This record gives sequence, C-alpha cells and structure tokens, in this order.
Amino acid sequence: MKPLLERNEHFARTYTPVPLGLPAAQVLVVTCLDHRVDPAIVLGLQLGDAPVIRNAGGRVTQAVIDDIAFLAFLAGQLFGRQGPADTLFEVAVVHHTQCGTGFLADPDFRRRAAEATGVPEATLDASAVADPHLTVKTDVERLLASPLLSPKVSVSGHVYDIATGRVTTTVEARHP
Repeated sequence: MKPLLERNEHFARTYTPVPLGLPAAQVLVVTCLDHRVDPAIVLGLQLGDAPVIRNAGGRVTQAVIDDIAFLAFLAGQLFGRQGPADTLFEVAVVHHTQCGTGFLADPDFRRRAAEATGVPEATLDASAVADPHLTVKTDVERLLASPLLSPKVSVSGHVYDIATGRVTTTVEARHP
C-alpha cells in the first residue's frame, strides 16, 4: 500500500474537492471488479463524473438494485429539479470479455468454489459471465423489471472487449 499512499500524496497536493451534486455525466456505471476493467480509464471518467458500483462480473444483484434505488431517491430529493424532468440518471451496465467469473459456468469449478467460499452454488452460477453479450442483456432486464427502480432512471447495457479496449452497446438506454 505504501506506493499507493505516495501517489495519493501527489494527488492531494493538486486536489480540488467536488461539491455534492448530480454527477457531471449523469451516468452510474455497474461493472466488474477485474483490475483490467477500470471504468475511469476505459470510459475516460474524471472525479465527479459518475458513481461506479463494482462487483464480481459486474452483475446486477439485489444489493446493486438496492444501491441504485437509494441513489435515485437521494438524487430526486436533493437535485430533482436540476436535471431533465423525466430522467435522473442512466445506469450503464458494463460486462467484459475474458471475465474470471466465466469459470463458474463449469460445474466442477463452481462446486469447488462453493466449498472454499461458503457461497451457495446457485449464487455462483448466477454470477458467471461466460458470454457478456448475453449476461448484460439479462442484467439490464433484471434491473428494468425491479419495482425498486425509479421510472426516472434509464438503463443501458454494454460490453468491454479486453482484447481491443472498445466498449460496444448491446442494449440501448430505456426506462422501466
């Protein structure tokens, strides 16, 4: 951690705080925690542009839905009149190729992972990203179907290709 704290010292010397407000890009990104998928770099985000939720596979879990529901409530309460009347923000679900969760599609690997972690096999199976174009569509539909999603939040789906560095849109943004 020492080299990272040294980098932070450099950052802090030129840091300007971002005031609480709507994110500049009016996008919330849900993506994988894989170290090769840094949304700030991949999407060119700057501090204050977008909140980012990361988990294994970038999957839309109940915890992710709960976080998005709270953020939509907060944005509506604090800043509802600052943006367009019909939209608070867009949720961009971004899966990627070569995802390590793809190994969970293999029943033997999944069984061993469940034994080692205590996470139920069904949960691990649901988090596998073997085909990101398919799983991102599934996750967009899951989020759009949630009764917790504000009608003022739109959802889109994208795939980041590890080999090329390109992000392509799989599901265009739409409201519930």
